[in-house]
Amino acid sequence: MMIVDAQVHIWAASTPERPWPARHEPHRATPITAEELLGVMSEAGVSRSVLVPPSFEGDRNDVVIAAAQKYPDKFAAMGRFDPEAPDVLEQIANIKKTPGLLGMRFTFHRPSMRPLLVEGKMNPVWAVAEKAGVPIMMLVKHPDLHYIDAVAERHPGLKLIIDHLGLNNVKDEAGLGDFDKLLALGKRANVAVKTSCLPQFTTDQYPFKFWHPYLKQVHAAYGPKRMFWGSDLSRLPCPLKDCVTMFTEHMPFFSAQDMEWIMGRGICEWIGWK
Repeated sequence: MMIVDAQVHIWAASTPERPWPARHEPHRATPITAEELLGVMSEAGVSRSVLVPPSFEGDRNDVVIAAAQKYPDKFAAMGRFDPEAPDVLEQIANIKKTPGLLGMRFTFHRPSMRPLLVEGKMNPVWAVAEKAGVPIMMLVKHPDLHYIDAVAERHPGLKLIIDHLGLNNVKDEAGLGDFDKLLALGKRANVAVKTSCLPQFTTDQYPFKFWHPYLKQVHAAYGPKRMFWGSDLSRLPCPLKDCVTMFTEHMPFFSAQDMEWIMGRGICEWIGWK
């Protein structure tokens, strides 16, 4: 079974020649490089990783694209773009001309980004991405998922992925009051979810069985072909291998075929990574 991590951040240090915008603190003091990640992946039995630039680097994709081009069998990139940039529609239309870059990621849970979703300012982006066949990953909190439902209905050819089951900076039941809204979104065949970063969102210990009943519900709503395992390594409170085996060794309620899709095949087919 090929194991593919649906989300890992790598980045470069902030320097005078390449400064970060003054927005957020990094996930750790030293950057995660492509080469370090390859070593961690090898130890954990992970074959491939989808690289996502972290928000603290701003809308900059050079590091993830360089890694995907240097190691095309190991990495693919989902880039960050400023939806309000004058040339953003042209950028989106031409994404697939950049080797290694397969799609986009937006973080609508942030106060600076949420109005773009809520006020409909993303509408031109959705349309161009659908036409260009560009998949989009996004972090959207549960109360805002009805906006994504409307987007998915208007653009049935647009492939969307909800990151981390719609969770952010909450643990256990505190973050699951509107979980039914995530499940309801499963009716849209063009929406998938990342079952990623889950150890971060519970006080439970390995193998994190807290998530078992919720993952069964996700499986019922989306099916194994639209739920993608991932680590979000730089925020993971446990070794990468534990994040792998919490699924592969402790979820007997998923069949071997289910696990093949969840652990790697699904994300590759969804974003067009051959």
